[in-house]
Amino acid sequence: MPLEGGPAGHMNSVLAAQKAAHIRDGIPSAEKRYDWLERSIDLLVTHGDSLGRAMSEDFGHRSRDQSDFTDIASSIAALKYAKKHLKSWMKPEKRSVDFPLNMFGAKARLHFQPKGTVGVISPWNFPVNLTFTPLAGIFAAGNRAMIKPSEFTEATSELMKKLISEYYSEEEVAVVTGGPDVGAAFSSLPFDHLVFTGATSIAHHVMRAAADNLVPLTLELGGKSPVILGNSADLDKAAKRIMAGKTLNAGQICLAPDYAFVPKDKTREFIAAATGAVETMFPSGLKENDDYTSVVNQRHFERLNGYLDDARAKGAEIIEINPRDENFTQQPHHKMAPHIIVDPTDDMKVMQDEIFGPILPIKSYSDTKDAVNYVNAHPRPLGLYYFGQDASERDYVLNNTTSGGVTVNDVIFHVAQEDLPFGGVGPSGMGSYHGIDGFREFSHRKSVYTQIGADLLAVIRPPYGEKFRKQVESRLKR
Repeated sequence: MPLEGGPAGHMNSVLAAQKAAHIRDGIPSAEKRYDWLERSIDLLVTHGDSLGRAMSEDFGHRSRDQSDFTDIASSIAALKYAKKHLKSWMKPEKRSVDFPLNMFGAKARLHFQPKGTVGVISPWNFPVNLTFTPLAGIFAAGNRAMIKPSEFTEATSELMKKLISEYYSEEEVAVVTGGPDVGAAFSSLPFDHLVFTGATSIAHHVMRAAADNLVPLTLELGGKSPVILGNSADLDKAAKRIMAGKTLNAGQICLAPDYAFVPKDKTREFIAAATGAVETMFPSGLKENDDYTSVVNQRHFERLNGYLDDARAKGAEIIEINPRDENFTQQPHHKMAPHIIVDPTDDMKVMQDEIFGPILPIKSYSDTKDAVNYVNAHPRPLGLYYFGQDASERDYVLNNTTSGGVTVNDVIFHVAQEDLPFGGVGPSGMGSYHGIDGFREFSHRKSVYTQIGADLLAVIRPPYGEKFRKQVESRLKR
């Protein structure tokens, strides 16, 4: 039953208007979908600087160059990719027809039909990217959208709301802002599909709310994405790439390498290489460096420092990578130096929660099987990363672990490939999008069968006779 009054009442009214418009206007043409996609591209190109400033304001400090790359350019790329391939995606897909009907002209097709209105709950860590990248698939599939961005990035959320209202009618795209109460009401709406990107703990509530209306879900969550460095890995190159992933957005990435397995005899070598990698990326230090992003707020800053305090109290060796020995207790924002925790134990909180910050636990190992067994003993992660040149070891890791996706000899990069589906598995999510997989995720795949003209099927209608029985008997064989 629709909720009445306040934000919930408004959201119900908007959803009803979008659903009515979807029925009134019918399935959008390719040209209409191009138009929706192009308007988002124009919004991002025209207002990318304003969005970058808003994201920096929300984080205290966020690298403008990083925002241009991870949020603006990457979103434009997804939208352009959808535009380029849209017409081919929209074509009905031919399927085979059983013999003998296929011999007489029967046809089977899959038609990709818009679902209607897709709800999008986007997170704070990449607030623009994780709003507009899903929109690429949503628009390509011919849907309308309602968006609930994060209250943690309030300036960015309000700016997106303002800009989207200038580029789209409320019947096409609507943005609602607010805190947890608004989010809970939003997730309870009877959408035709709902996309949630965020924490697994919140996903439980979203899924329960969606279940009341049997709303299909795409859940993009996270978890503890492991790195396995093989003995054949180029340690220096691996350290550069791992630390680049761990310091990008200050590690506030659902796909950030969460912990790393390092061969036991190479632990110190890896620590030295990781330290050198950070010093190379941030030669002037971190505290005042425009390239290094802050932790988003005080609560998360305290949470991350709590992991370090807990590990320290339980006897862990902790290495701070602080090239200029800066004092991070005195600063206007919430910047945090990268830290390595050496051989943490499983009773430490840092090994129990998704870190979502610039802390990298490393675990020494002797046998690849031990690393794989550890990964398999824990919830399936969103990403897994293998470094090495040993094909048999690589295949062993890939074939004996289950994760949402994998990058070999780097981290995170599989998410940047539009022709690869992005999604999790089990606790790290369900469903996937990007490219054609996003188009299909947000489409209803309608089966259409066209019968032959000649009435050859009279034999299967009563009254049943000998011809019918022979037909059935022919199918009752191995």
